[in-house]
Amino acid sequence: TFGGAAALAQQEAPPPPPGYYNQPWTRVPDDYRSDIARRGFHDGIEGARRDFENHRPPNVENRDEYRHPDVPHDARHEYRDAFRKGYQRGVENMYHGHR
Repeated sequence: TFGGAAALAQQEAPPPPPGYYNQPWTRVPDDYRSDIARRGFHDGIEGARRDFENHRPPNVENRDEYRHPDVPHDARHEYRDAFRKGYQRGVENMYHGHR
């Protein structure tokens, strides 16, 4: 049914356009040395992309992966800090066009 397809489309964002990951702003900063921080930053950019492509207003607090990260409890602060910075970088570039 159409309702089911629409619900699925809201849940899954389309893949990024070709060359998306080659943009300089998608690069994880060199000072993020741990896998947790690197993953958090990348996940933040992906969260911003999903929000942008699904026409949702940007709000990191609405991202489940930010609020409930799938990382060890003692790594949550590091992951969330990096996620927030990646999300902000994504918002700046996708919503506001700072390239």
